[in-house]
Amino acid sequence: MLRKGGSNWVEGDRFFDRETELEALEERVRDGIHTLLTAQRRMGKTSLVRELLKRIAEGKEFETVFVDLEAAADPADAIAEICVQARPLSGVWGRIKGSFANIIREAGEHFEELAVADMKVKLRAGIDAGNWPQRGDAVFAALASGDRPVVLAIDELPILVNRLLKDDRGRITPEGKRAADAFLGWLRKNGQNHRGRVSMILSGSVGLEPLLEQAGLSAHANIYSAHDLKPWSEETATSCLEALAKSYRISLPEEMRRDMCRRLRCCIPHHVQMFFDKLHDHLRRADRQEASPEDVEWVYVHEMLGVRGQADLQHYEGRLKTILGVTGYPIALEILTTTAVNSGFDGDAMDRYRAYYSAFNAQDGEGVPSVADILHVLQHDGYLERQDDGYRFVSGLLEDWWRSRYSENFVAVVEAEPHGGGAGR
Repeated sequence: MLRKGGSNWVEGDRFFDRETELEALEERVRDGIHTLLTAQRRMGKTSLVRELLKRIAEGKEFETVFVDLEAAADPADAIAEICVQARPLSGVWGRIKGSFANIIREAGEHFEELAVADMKVKLRAGIDAGNWPQRGDAVFAALASGDRPVVLAIDELPILVNRLLKDDRGRITPEGKRAADAFLGWLRKNGQNHRGRVSMILSGSVGLEPLLEQAGLSAHANIYSAHDLKPWSEETATSCLEALAKSYRISLPEEMRRDMCRRLRCCIPHHVQMFFDKLHDHLRRADRQEASPEDVEWVYVHEMLGVRGQADLQHYEGRLKTILGVTGYPIALEILTTTAVNSGFDGDAMDRYRAYYSAFNAQDGEGVPSVADILHVLQHDGYLERQDDGYRFVSGLLEDWWRSRYSENFVAVVEAEPHGGGAGR
């Protein structure tokens, strides 16, 4: 019985399909390949990785470690997080503790009884700007020396790299580039040194490759083999909706399931399940079990695109601000709003925006990313896709939501007075 997934990563009876991707990733692990998992937002990367680690661990052939670096501020934080997440690996944990013997001795005999967060604070105190590479090398050596090979999944690595690279305005600084270069070089070195004993899977809610290209650090990605996680096909998405409807005893005929998928256009698993969840709640409030086409229409317009749907879709905005900063985000907002209003972003629009922002950057916008860079990020992270003469939204849901949120009284900046008006100014 398939259960609703909610807004976080899913497992067990909430995990649906992806058998082909699981088999491909497991094969990569067995071949000792380091993987960079790429996909649009909300595609289920974290759920897929966690399900993979669960299945691999059940086979007793590999040890597994999952690390989330979203809150990490620097390499020392990242290394401390790897340490505490490796705690269940008894042999590995003993070697890690050995490399922190002085810190653990100072913490006293109750170190092992500390909560994970407190343990991390203690270990973090022993890692600084001068010794983090050596501390990190020792941690990787410990992971590699266990009885079984280790699969190390690192989530939100791009968020940490972005944090290292850029200042608070989203501009890459020389100091930031040196810091990111050192960290990525360290990770690359250990991936090469311990290949076959430690297999890394990297993922994140923003793309790593555009970041590295912007910074001129793309060489650090050459040890990772990219694996692109695609959206569900319409057949898979309708099958998921059918399974959910059966689990919750709802009558949802095939034509309505297909209508839901066509409205979404891009069947991102989270959006498919969110659509069903809101339809189910709508029917429950009406005390009905049978959905009608009018129910699907009402839920899409008033729930998916309305205030209740904004919390999920605002995640797209938040990540754009994170990756592009205060200088690049307004340009992205302009481009996305123009694309939504005009149902596309054609070659003429590109030329006008390039000319406008080139002039703006030359006059008073030091460090503003180019339109080409912004479009690369928007394409890589799944907002837009190429057409014959420009771009369009990949997701029908995101396009409709963006249009309803920003199109009222919108005047494109290239059509307004210089440096005035527009969605992002």
